[in-house]
Amino acid sequence: MAEPKKKATTAKKAVTKKKEEPVVTKAEKDTSVAVNEEGNVEQIADSPEPTVAKAGKRSPKALKEEAEKAAKEERKAAKADESSVVAKPVKKIRTRLERRGKHYRKSSELLEIGKIYPLAEAVSLAKKTSHVKFDASIELHVNLGVDPKHADQNVRDIVVLPAGTGKKVRVAVLTDDTVTAEKAGADIAGTDALLNQIDKGELNFDVLISTPQLMSRLGKYARVLGPRGLMPNPKSGTVTADIVKGITDAKAGRVEYRVDSTGIVHLGLGKVSFTEPQILDNVKAVLASISSNKPQNVKGNYFKSVHLSTSMGPSVTVDLSTIN
Repeated sequence: MAEPKKKATTAKKAVTKKKEEPVVTKAEKDTSVAVNEEGNVEQIADSPEPTVAKAGKRSPKALKEEAEKAAKEERKAAKADESSVVAKPVKKIRTRLERRGKHYRKSSELLEIGKIYPLAEAVSLAKKTSHVKFDASIELHVNLGVDPKHADQNVRDIVVLPAGTGKKVRVAVLTDDTVTAEKAGADIAGTDALLNQIDKGELNFDVLISTPQLMSRLGKYARVLGPRGLMPNPKSGTVTADIVKGITDAKAGRVEYRVDSTGIVHLGLGKVSFTEPQILDNVKAVLASISSNKPQNVKGNYFKSVHLSTSMGPSVTVDLSTIN
């Protein structure tokens, strides 16, 4: 009867010993652990060694590239932190006038910012503010309250300047009556000889006038003359039977103006060497022509602004109440 009692005691001790063994979780198995003297489980390293595979994301080459990439990102972050600490110098923003040349700035001192001038005074100031050594042109810029997208608001006309343009105009005339054209002041006159020059690309003229009968012979030269603004046109007065009047107007200072896509008319109407009355007469002639061509559908202010300037000088704002 004693032997069965010993077996039960041994089995009991085995159960007790089994209960005392520490339980290791899956997370602990994935890390490097050890059992201390007291029988408790301890973690040896904070991070386990990565599992290395022959290929793929866990291959030695992929792990090395990942480590280099992480190091590169750390260096970038450190560099960004250093650069943010250093204050960058604030770049000074200069005004448009400050970016101009010294001669332009000196000329602009004669004008008051935001001030508008009567027409006569604006002409005088435009002459004074020209700082270049050559005989600069006087320019007129008129902002109109029109919409050039509409055909009926496309302001366009020809005007003969009373004092001329100040330029020597070379006039060529395509006509059979060369004697009359030369007496009227034409620089080049003829038919076959003139057409041969155009065919060779020798365009030694500023204005080309033609009679209506000979216009058909200029058709093949349209690609040469058109882009240069030399193609005769009845609207500009360069296609006319009265060649004497056409030559006289061209020599006297006939100019053509046309509103651009933004509704502004730009026109040169003289030289700085002109006297103030001459410039004033030319300005009044152009403004009168623009006013007479006002479209009927335009509502509100027709003249928005008028400015006078020289080739490289500052612009002078004209008082609209003095241009009528």
